[in-house]
Order: sequence, then structure tokens, then C-alpha cells
Amino acid sequence: MSVEANFRKVTTKSLQLLKKQDIRISALTAYDFITAKILDEAGIDIILVGDSLSNVFQGNETTLPVTMDEMIYHTKAVAKGAKRAMIIVDMPFMSYQGNSDEAFTNAGRIMKETPAGAVKMEGGIRIAPKVERITEAGIPVMGHIGLTPQSIHQFGSYKARGKDKDEAKQIIADAEALEKAGAFAVVLEKIPKNLAKEITGILSIPTIGIGAGMHCDGQILVTNDMLGLTTDFSPRFVRRYAELSEVIKNSVENYVSDIRAGNFPTDEESY
Repeated sequence: MSVEANFRKVTTKSLQLLKKQDIRISALTAYDFITAKILDEAGIDIILVGDSLSNVFQGNETTLPVTMDEMIYHTKAVAKGAKRAMIIVDMPFMSYQGNSDEAFTNAGRIMKETPAGAVKMEGGIRIAPKVERITEAGIPVMGHIGLTPQSIHQFGSYKARGKDKDEAKQIIADAEALEKAGAFAVVLEKIPKNLAKEITGILSIPTIGIGAGMHCDGQILVTNDMLGLTTDFSPRFVRRYAELSEVIKNSVENYVSDIRAGNFPTDEESY
């Protein structure tokens, strides 16, 4: 029997076991009940309630506008659809960038008001003291380094990080600091595959890649991107497994056409 089949509920311990046995971890995003239910039934390991909902759900240009209240609202909906997958919640911009007390309070609020299994925070060495305080209170934290979208105005672009030697060293140091602070896993976003391989080998906790190559312990994509619902965003690292935007558009066009032609509803579709 495969190790995955033994997990009635994916936890931090489950993810550690998957890394130890060299079994890749699968992760996707969800922001609503029905999507979470489908992902969960398909066997996904992690569902991230990502602050990417600011982009793909709310239509904002960056992840910055989404609020704590909105993250909590969407997490509650997702949790109703996910039975096996571990639910991880992005702490939104300015919910932890201030002092440690604020970060601790907001992480606790997510865990208290939702059935989430963990929170996710962007940053490395600079947030390590906050990660340590939060994890010491029993709240699991997933780190996120490399390209960190909440810092987009500081970076100035979405280009890959860690290509030069100094920045690569900094990202490695960030990864080590997060593990030392108690993080149970770390997302590596848009960094060279060889750097991701080095970090994955150094850390005893799982690495989850997005645009970080094939050597990570797992992979995550935004569901709307991999299903082809997003049409104006197609970076190299996104593999499209469907083109649902076209399927939905064609379905709606046929629906409109049937109504206008008087072909819907029929006698069989009426009471």
C-alpha cells in the first residue's frame, strides 16, 4: 500500500514522511467550497488558500489589497470542501510585517476562526523571530522565499531571484533561518533549479517549488492558471492541464443561443 493511502488527513507529519520517503508532494490553490472539494477528491496533498485570490478572484493587479477578514472568509468556505488535504492559509500583506505581537495575534486568529492546519508567511531571516514565536505557540508555519509577491514593489518586477551568487547565498541563508525558527516547510518561488536542489538537500523540511524546477520535494501552482481559466498570465513554469476558459465561454455562448432560439427549456426540461 502506498504511503499516501495511509493518510486520512494530511498533516505536517505526513509531509515530513513524504519527504523522507522521496514521494513528491502535490499542492494547489483554492478559494471556494466546490473547487476545494474537487481538488480534495482528486487526491491533492495541500490546498493553499493563497493571497493570489486578490489577483484571480478579486481582479487586483497584486496580492497586496486582500485583507485578513477576506482570507478567513475564503478559508472557511474551502474547509467545508476539503476532508483529506492539509489547508494552509497565506497571511496577507501587513498582517505580520509589523511587530511580533501583531504577527502572533493574526496567526492565532486564522487558526482560531478557521479549520486551517497552518499559515504561510513570506520572507526569510527578517521574519524568523516571528516564525519562532508563532511556532512555539503550536501554530505550524510554512515559509516562502525567493520571489515573494508581497514584496513586488521592492523587487520592481516578477523576474527570477537568486541568479547571482550573492542573492543565491541570501536565499540559502533565509531557508536555513526558517527551518531553525521552526517552519515545517518552505515554498521556493521562481529561483534557479540548481539552487532549489541545493536548498532541498540542505533542509530536513520539505521544499515546495513554483517555478523552481524539478528537484523540490513538491510542487504548487495556482489552480486557475493550470486549468486555463487565466488567459493573460502564462509564465514558463505553468503547465496548462486544460483550457477551461474556452470550455466555459463556448458553453455560455451555446446557452445564450438556445435561449434566443427558443430551444431551452424543452418540454422534457419543464414541469
